[in-house]
Order: sequence, then structure tokens, then C-alpha cells
Amino acid sequence: MRTLTLSQRLTLIFALLLLTSCALLGWLQVRTSTQYSQAVIQQLSGDLAQHINQSYPLLGQDGLNKESVRRLFDHLMAVNPSVEVYLLDNQGNIVGDGAPVGHLKRERVDLQPIQTALSSRQYPIYGDDPRSLEGRKVFSVAPMRQNGQVKGYLYVILLGENYSALNSDAQFTALLKIVLLSISLVALLGLIVGGLAFRWITRPLRELSHQVRALETGGMEEMRTMAALPLHQGKGNDEISLLRQGVITMARRIAEQWHRLSQQDQLRREFIANISHDLRTPLTSLHGYLESLSVMSATLSEADKKRYLDIALGQSQKVGALAQSLFELARLEYGVVKPQKEHFSLGELLQDVFQKFELAAQTRRQQLLADIQPALPLIDADLAMIERVLTNLLDNAIRHAPEGGIIAVRLWKEGGKVLVQVSDNGPGIPQELKDGLFVRPSIASQSRLRVGGLGLMIVRQMLQLHGSDITLVEKPDNGACFRFALPV
Repeated sequence: MRTLTLSQRLTLIFALLLLTSCALLGWLQVRTSTQYSQAVIQQLSGDLAQHINQSYPLLGQDGLNKESVRRLFDHLMAVNPSVEVYLLDNQGNIVGDGAPVGHLKRERVDLQPIQTALSSRQYPIYGDDPRSLEGRKVFSVAPMRQNGQVKGYLYVILLGENYSALNSDAQFTALLKIVLLSISLVALLGLIVGGLAFRWITRPLRELSHQVRALETGGMEEMRTMAALPLHQGKGNDEISLLRQGVITMARRIAEQWHRLSQQDQLRREFIANISHDLRTPLTSLHGYLESLSVMSATLSEADKKRYLDIALGQSQKVGALAQSLFELARLEYGVVKPQKEHFSLGELLQDVFQKFELAAQTRRQQLLADIQPALPLIDADLAMIERVLTNLLDNAIRHAPEGGIIAVRLWKEGGKVLVQVSDNGPGIPQELKDGLFVRPSIASQSRLRVGGLGLMIVRQMLQLHGSDITLVEKPDNGACFRFALPV
């Protein structure tokens, strides 16, 4: 059974149902026909016992008239061999019969069906068969009275033993013919109608199976074709339609995830290329100055040697800072770092961060402005991480703001969060670079453009650990404006 296809299983089950239905239909037809014929016979012969009782004086002054009983049985057997006549006393005991020796199986007949037949005409009514221990047959009955009192009953089985023997063969033959004819007709019609129905019912499933097999060999191109199909074709909401919709939805998710993986792979390649570029620039400079010191050490003055060493030290610091940022970003992305939250004042933290940048801002004649809403509530966050977030944003703003520029930080409460906004009047972010601002590092050769860097990537990772994110706010004038929120 497990090796059969769905169509074969449906065909087998359908065939079994047809055969069972045909057999049941034949049995019901024969049974119904039998009950109907017995009811008709009982209704037509309902007065037979009364007529016999009136025509043949079975009870005399001295009791049972045995000569009348003998002549009655002989006459009835000759005229209608299907009937059986019995004489019952008023207790239902059989006191007279014409049954052959050994055929009588009962000595008493239940009187309840007899009383029902005498008082009701709802046919068929079945009474005990004296020639069977369990059988019940239709009958005709008449009370036998003497001096106005019921002395017994004339009990006539209308379809006797001879009739039952002949009727069983006839019933079997009729049933066999009906069943064979029904099976033949239903099988023929079933093969035609069932074949068309199965083809119509399983057509969507076959199409879906073909599409799924195509997915196994067609790769992502076939997956995108499947994902492009509409979810609802027609108005069907049956199980096959729902299965088809589920396959299309799965194909869309796989195609979307594949697209995301492709994007992530492209970003990874760009990330590696950009970081390699950023590392190569200071390393080339560092190598050049150290090589110059090594080759021209005897001819360089002490001032030149010190200048070369200072430049080499500065470049090595850039390389170290970049390596540290890469290490920190990797730890954040892989979930190694977990925020240690505590309640603290964001306004006081901002003042502390401002102090670290006062000298750099004064050197470039820039202004650091803080707009802090009064009575600002404490926030629930990791103090070191938020300090790093503010440090990276202010460092980015100072580096890109022009000399004499303004860097403003605004803090205010909105809902259940404290919002932070850092803005400057620098060159702003080019439109084509805004989408990858927080996912791509900067390239040193593009220093004139305001692009994303490792600092902004670290900022976003830290804020995401706090259930927040950073966004770029559009400004009517020049400059960049970053905004994020922290829970109180």
C-alpha cells in the first residue's frame, strides 16, 4: 500500500467502496423486496385462517375433530403446499399439526404476535415458526371458539418450509444476478466517471508535484519562477490549493533569504575590500617612513628622524585603532558582548564626553552645543556602551564638520524613552550612500565624501543590543543628523 501512488490509492479505495456499495445495495434490495412481498401476502391472506375455521369444523362437542383436521391438512397441502396449519390451545401449545416426523421444533408458539395480529393490521407481522427454533414468519390466525369462549387458535404459516427452501435458492440467484449486474454497471460507470474525476481532482496536485520536482533540478532560477506565481489562482480553497499556496510562500521566503544572503555576501566582499584599503594606506606610509629611516639614517638630521618617527607612530596608531575597531565589531556581531544595564543620567554622561572633545573642537574652532531637556529621567542602559556610542558620533561629527562649524546634541523625553540627536553642519551624506551607511566601512581615498565607517557600524550594533537602532534624519540644510532612543 505504501508503494502505491496517490492516484492508485484513490482508485483502490474508490473500487472497494463501489464493490461494498453494490453488495449492500443488492442485499437491501432483496431484503426490502422480501419484506414487501411478505406484507402483501399476509395482507391478502389475512382472513385465510378465519375462512378455514368457518369452512372446516375443527372443534366438536367432544373437543378436537381429528377427521376434520386430517382432511384439512390433506386438502391444503394439495391446493397450496406453501402453507402450514397448526392448532394451538389457548396457551399457545401446539395440539395439532401436519408436519412430517422430526420437522416440528417447537411445542409452543408465542401468543404476543397473535394478539397483535388480531388487534392490528400493520403488516408484516412475524410469529414463531414451529419448524424452526429461531425463525419467524408471516402468518394468518383465527380464534376457535366454543360456547363463546376461546378454546384455541388456528395458526397458519403462509410461507412454509417448502416455500422457504425454494425461495432461498431463488433469492440467492436473484441476489447474485443483482449484485453482478450492479457491479458491472457501477464498475463501468465508475471507471469512466472515476477516471475523469480523478484526473480533474488530481490535476492541480500533479502540476504542483511537477513544479516541486522542477525546484529540485532548476536551482534558484526555478525557485524565483515559483515565487513569482500568484498565491490565488481561481477561487479554490481546498487542501491542494492551500498546499500550493504554502509551496509558493515557502519559495518566496527561500528566494528572499537567498537574496539577503547574496546581499550579505556582497557586503562582506565590499567590507573586506574597504578594510584592506583602509589598512593598506597607513601600512604603506608606515613602511615607507621606516624604510627611509633605515636607508638614510646616516644622512638625516635629528629633526628629520624625529619627524619620520612621529609620522610612523601616527600611522601605527591608525592601524592599531582600526584593528581594535574590527575586533570590537566582531565581538558585537557574534554576541560575545552583553550589555550590563544600570540607571544613570544621560545628560551627565554627555557632559563628560564633551570634555574629551573640547581640545579637538577648539583646535578646529568648532562649537559643541548641548540642548538637554530639564528633569530628564534616568535611562536603563550599559554606561560604557552608551559612552562609546556618543564618542563615535561626536568624533564622526567633528571630523566632518568644517572649521568654525557647529556640533549640536539634543536630549529630550518622548513617551517612555529618551531621544538623542547628534547633528553637524558638515557636507552631509550623499544620497547614493545612505542605504549602506551603517553596513559598509569607509574608504580612505574617499575622504571628501561623508560615508559610513566602522564607528557607525559599532554604534548600530551597540544600540541593537539595547533594543534600539540609529537612523539618519533628513535636514533642510547641509550636514548630517543622527537620532536614536534609549529606554528609561
